[in-house]
Amino acid sequence: MNHRIAARTLPAAVLFDMDGTLVDTERLWWAAAEQVADRIGRPLTDADLPHVLGLPAARTAAHLHRTGGPATPDLDALTAELDAAFAARVAREVVPRPGVQRLLNELAAAGVPAAIVSASPRHVVDLVRKALGEDRFALTLAVEDTVRTKPMPDPYLAAAAALGVEPHACVVVEDTPTGVASAEAAGCPVLAVPSTVPIRAAANRTVLDSLERADLALLAFLLTSSERN
Repeated sequence: MNHRIAARTLPAAVLFDMDGTLVDTERLWWAAAEQVADRIGRPLTDADLPHVLGLPAARTAAHLHRTGGPATPDLDALTAELDAAFAARVAREVVPRPGVQRLLNELAAAGVPAAIVSASPRHVVDLVRKALGEDRFALTLAVEDTVRTKPMPDPYLAAAAALGVEPHACVVVEDTPTGVASAEAAGCPVLAVPSTVPIRAAANRTVLDSLERADLALLAFLLTSSERN
């Protein structure tokens, strides 16, 4: 889209999920969970996808603890092991998703704040922010920053409040049903770019197969379309 955008139609902010949206870490998270699950003798299957993707380590650890055998470690130990396995992979390999660098540059040029809103721990969020460029994000929010995380609305509500904007004036970019549910519960229009689990289009939700097809004009259109609904 190349048409000019009136300033009043610009999003107040664009709130990005991190894993699988900004960077190709969803596969790293699955690999970390797979490593831990294999170690406790409880291999993952496709049926475990809803209990792993888009969720914090504590939620996935609780699932493994609940479904594992009698030799499964306690919940805190599982959570710590998942967190460490994931962080080690992220430290070795941070790969931006296609179209991310261009879209972040476009937002910066237009003066639209970008934020990371993640269910990953702070030390992993900081690794990714540094890899993508710390000055590109006005705010980062990690799993420790709210009492409840996705799919509850708290992370996106907290991010909007910290930026001093209304949630409905922000566009959220997400890749999982869990994240989409969080954003929509917060009242934000959503651009979904599924990484693993399919997501259907719906009211105030647009689905693309890649951020290479997204630009500021599209985000502005999503916002104004949401305001009309």
